[in-house]
Amino acid sequence: MVHSMTAFARVEGAGANGTLSWELRSVNHRYLEPHLRLPEAFRDLEGSVREALRQGLSRGKVECTLRFNEENGDKSLQVDSVRASQLISAAEQVAALIKQPAPLNPLEVLAWPGVLVADAADPQALNSAALKLFEQALSELKSGRAREGAELAKLLNERLDSIQEEVAALRVLVPEMLANQRQKILDRCAEMQAELEPQRLEQELVMLAQKSDVAEELDRLTTHVSEVRRVLKAGGAAGRRLDFLMQELNREANTLGSKAFDPRSTQAAVNLKVLIEQMREQVQNIE
Repeated sequence: MVHSMTAFARVEGAGANGTLSWELRSVNHRYLEPHLRLPEAFRDLEGSVREALRQGLSRGKVECTLRFNEENGDKSLQVDSVRASQLISAAEQVAALIKQPAPLNPLEVLAWPGVLVADAADPQALNSAALKLFEQALSELKSGRAREGAELAKLLNERLDSIQEEVAALRVLVPEMLANQRQKILDRCAEMQAELEPQRLEQELVMLAQKSDVAEELDRLTTHVSEVRRVLKAGGAAGRRLDFLMQELNREANTLGSKAFDPRSTQAAVNLKVLIEQMREQVQNIE
């Protein structure tokens, strides 16, 4: 099964210390490019998160956002005596430089960052819970990429069916178109009352047939279609291989168009190019 590079996942988990939530967004990219947005208290997770992404995904630009809503309702408040003493000492040094300093307000000391603290949550336990929740979010993201990949494979197979129909129809028409072209040349010669040597005329007709021979292009188109189906069925990281095959299909369709000598073959080449371009756009989203 092939996987899309476009997906979204969000998971949330509530614990004794608050609520953790992960949001993962993935879009197409040539390589795996993770972008992490973590609260400062969870910076130690960055290496583990990147490694999990590397193990789970092959390509795509992935934005990972972690949010933590801490709950302080049942936590007792404590004063950091060391920090408070340092702050008071610094304030007294500044007061000594002022002729009439204002008295130090205890509430102002408590308002200073880091003086009044709540019972700190266990950082190791929080990191462990966040990493476990991330694994769940990554699993949901991969499931979303797999579902969309299955839809993309279905669309691609429908286009492949249409390409096969165009190739089969053109293969049937080629002898008739060559016969019509041969007859047109003979009729033109008759109208001009030109007498050509039979051998020279036959040589000209053979050259025309050779220049208009598209059997090789039709065979290659059929081969490439079979290879695309095989890659889709095999699954895995198939995006680059499929992109290469789209280029090969397009090359054969261009050659087919350059050899066109009948409105029907010209239209078939145009139809093939439209179908291949539609496939190429879808392939850009495959991992």
